[in-house]
Amino acid sequence: MHNKRFLNLALVLLALASCKTEPEPMSRFQYPETRRDSVVDNYHGTSVADPYRWLEDDRSEETAAWVKAQNELTFGYLNSIPFRPGIEARLNQIWNYERFSAPVKKGERYYFFKNDGLQNQSVMYFQQGLDGQPQVFLDPNALSEDGTVALAGYSFSKDGKFMAYAIARAGSDWNEIRVRDTQTGKDLPDLIEWVKFSSPQWEADGFYYSRYDKPEGSELSNLNENHKVYYHKLGTTQDQDRLVFEDPQNPKRFCNADLTQQEDFLIITQQETTYGNTLSFKQLGKPNSNFVQVIADFESENSVVGSHQGMLYLLTNREAPKYRLVRVDPAKPQPENWQDILPQGEHVLEYARFANGKILAAYMTDAHNQIQVFDMDGKALGQVELPTIGAVDGLSSQHDEPLAFFTFTSFVVPPTIFKLDMETLETEVFKAPELDFDFSQYETQQVFYTSKDGTKVPMFITHKKGITLDGSNPTLLYGYGGFNISLKPSFRTSNLVWLENGGVYAVANLRGGGEYGIDWYKAGTLERKQNVFDDFIAAAEHLVAQKFTRPDRLAINGGSNGGLLVGAVTNQRPDLFAVAIPSVGVLDMLRFHKFTIGYAWVGDYGSSDNAEQFEHLFKYSPLHNISTTAEYPAVLVTTADHDDRVVPAHSFKYIAQLQHSYQGQRPVMVRIETNAGHGAGKPTAKQIAEEADKWAFIFDNMGLAPKYP
Repeated sequence: MHNKRFLNLALVLLALASCKTEPEPMSRFQYPETRRDSVVDNYHGTSVADPYRWLEDDRSEETAAWVKAQNELTFGYLNSIPFRPGIEARLNQIWNYERFSAPVKKGERYYFFKNDGLQNQSVMYFQQGLDGQPQVFLDPNALSEDGTVALAGYSFSKDGKFMAYAIARAGSDWNEIRVRDTQTGKDLPDLIEWVKFSSPQWEADGFYYSRYDKPEGSELSNLNENHKVYYHKLGTTQDQDRLVFEDPQNPKRFCNADLTQQEDFLIITQQETTYGNTLSFKQLGKPNSNFVQVIADFESENSVVGSHQGMLYLLTNREAPKYRLVRVDPAKPQPENWQDILPQGEHVLEYARFANGKILAAYMTDAHNQIQVFDMDGKALGQVELPTIGAVDGLSSQHDEPLAFFTFTSFVVPPTIFKLDMETLETEVFKAPELDFDFSQYETQQVFYTSKDGTKVPMFITHKKGITLDGSNPTLLYGYGGFNISLKPSFRTSNLVWLENGGVYAVANLRGGGEYGIDWYKAGTLERKQNVFDDFIAAAEHLVAQKFTRPDRLAINGGSNGGLLVGAVTNQRPDLFAVAIPSVGVLDMLRFHKFTIGYAWVGDYGSSDNAEQFEHLFKYSPLHNISTTAEYPAVLVTTADHDDRVVPAHSFKYIAQLQHSYQGQRPVMVRIETNAGHGAGKPTAKQIAEEADKWAFIFDNMGLAPKYP
């Protein structure tokens, strides 16, 4: 036991002993003093205090000093945990394996990503044919000393001579786009700035992209408005770029350009929130053609899969909650004229790709994938056999190529690249990683439990084979439940530390996600958001009732909208959990829409500007429902200083209030990563350090120790 871990406790006890009056209960940790202001807002007749409003200023010296003090406390505690170095050492060991992406063919070259193991960013390689010698094409690690510059998107010219690529710095959503000559490997002078929520889309001798005007004030927290689509011609400067689309009457809408593989259609989509989009197209092969609007409202999700013989193929959930694939005639594109190619079926049609004149369709069945193959008219040709229950992502195919590639993964199957022969539909392993871990000793089961209102909810549970169900197993429950996002089986290297120490890892497929289509998603939105929390609480109760674990051995974790989930259920059922880790969470539900692109989430959450929606938000907002009497679990909030998606003020204000209100002995702390953002592109070194801290915090606050020295 390290004495320094209890130095703060000793100081507190000394102070209490010298008091002549009866002291109030105090934490064993001396949290940094956080100034409380008298700010009060009136929401439709309800007064709501906001004493930590000043922490929203990410550029102030006072906020910077507060961040420094909080990190000193948090890292002082984490670094004092005796077994934390052993966890980090083991993570470095098992993380150190080669991993690949599915290859993409451009001309005679195949491009793919590879990470040697501990590289901060994966490197883009190319090779001539499938048997060629791999050569480095773009190494993001060379763009910064600390690995905090990441590749955020790319697009090749049709002839494969050029690649436009976007990079993100320090985890920010802001991107800049550069152009690389594929033959020389050299970058051209072209530079595009202030790009956000857009990937370059190449057409002819340039590319389309979306950007905002240069922000005034804080680029990390100010509202982003007036998204515009531009076309950049190779060899020109950004101020010469042609404006393709804007909508100044609706400044909070997002707009993006896309192209079909043959570059015969330019697609423009708009979004108001994170669900639903309009769709227009322009026939590039027809001189002086104008944009034609296919979808004018935001009531459905619509994306173009590709074109074939002059027709557009559209994946949509319009009049099809579980999606369908339709053929659209450009001469009469209205929905009433669409032709069903793959009608809505029993399972969610998650996505579709063209390959060798056929359609590869990925269906989602109880939150895991099946791949079926059809001809271009929708006639069934067969099914692609998959190794086990899992997820298929990174599907790479060309309309006129006989080979396709995909990535298959599951909780105990690391991402494996398969080659698919589109003639025979046979698969073979193309690239398989080798880890220092015996996966044969572990298993995943899928269970269905009953939520508060009687709804059946699926959950994946992964653990060592033959565990004893006596309630003693340390368990981590993970969830998200929002934005139509589905939690399919996925592989997380850091979870292996948990599993090999007897841990159980559970993932609940909550309402608000897209696992069963739009009805499942909408059942977890707006005034129905409490369903998501009820589903998660019921998952925890199921794990306890089935004796996988008990409350003092149960931890919960979720990020972003999942951070909101963890914050809300921690307030509602603090007795049910030993540890709670809300990561980059949306925690102030009354002001989230006032920063960067938070207004886009109103479709899921509602807005405090609306009187009825305010009532729903105020009831579960994590910041506004912290108890002054409850015994909370140990809480480790994680965020990052460059998170311009969910600004760190959410986490700052939440932990300040929790430290002020909670009088118990468990730690309630915040870990604030520097030079990092919402998560995408985070360097491997930072990922490992954060995961080591997370597991050390969980083990320590369950009174357990992993087997590492």
